[in-house]
Amino acid sequence: MRKSFVLAFILILAVVSCSHAQEIKIGACIYRFNDAFMLRFRNAMAEQSQKEGAIINFSDGQDDQNTQNAQIDEFIANGVNVLIVNPVDRMTSQTIVDKAKAANIPVVFINREPELSVLNSYDKAYYIGAKAEESGTQSGQLIAEYFKSHPDADKNKDGKLQFILLRGQNGHQDMILRSKYSIEAIKAAGIEPVELANAIANWDKLQAMTIANAFIMSIGAENIEAIIANNDEMALGAVEALKANNYNKGDPALYIPVVGVDANASALEAMNKGELLGTVLNDADNQGFAAAKLAVALASNKDLSSIGYPITDNKYIWIPYQKVTRGDDK
Repeated sequence: MRKSFVLAFILILAVVSCSHAQEIKIGACIYRFNDAFMLRFRNAMAEQSQKEGAIINFSDGQDDQNTQNAQIDEFIANGVNVLIVNPVDRMTSQTIVDKAKAANIPVVFINREPELSVLNSYDKAYYIGAKAEESGTQSGQLIAEYFKSHPDADKNKDGKLQFILLRGQNGHQDMILRSKYSIEAIKAAGIEPVELANAIANWDKLQAMTIANAFIMSIGAENIEAIIANNDEMALGAVEALKANNYNKGDPALYIPVVGVDANASALEAMNKGELLGTVLNDADNQGFAAAKLAVALASNKDLSSIGYPITDNKYIWIPYQKVTRGDDK
């Protein structure tokens, strides 16, 4: 077994419930394990696979596409019946589809959406996720609703919303669409957005904290009226930077609204402390359940209409987002 694969390979569980299900082996490739959202996703897939009587093995791509490609080769060589892939780089999805197609096994992409042309190149290729534009819209709505209901949020009284934007990973569809639609939602609410600064923070809390602190130092916290982050980890990084500058620690006069996406447990905790304005639920549980159900159905040639999730355009399962503010998670 290759070194790159040793640390990445975890046997989750096999439960025998019927004769044909004993044969179903799922190879699930995750872009990196130390991602809070993907941990929830993995747990849901493991739970549902157990219920389906299938074996699911996970690999950690360690944020390296070459490592993940080697893991996919390893899964195929080991005779998996179906692949679930959370690509490190979605722009390389055609290579993954070609590998699955050559082995004549279905492939279900999750979280990072391939181009439609890639999915259409193989009749056994699918995608499960959430429409990123929805999360961007809902993030922007959260900020706009706060701005309208709190006149003091307009610090310079110009009627415009001065904000900074923390973006996810370059090329990721969620980064592109969440950024675009959050701003569009502010405009749609009748507020003129003014972007003071933006930066890529790669979904990472520490990177976001460093970047946000640099923005606060250069722009001045008193001039920032909101921080929009493409995910919760980056939002929490921004919150830590604000707290280090004596903001968002309970004094209403020293507060800057921050929003994220995912509704991770740590974000909900920060929200209920009053440190984070809100987040948008990216339903990892339902996406994980759907991925395992679809994978098992494809591997066993079941009618896909039986899995309980509608399939759009014969390629997609979409799980809706939901705004979450303080008290909504109770």
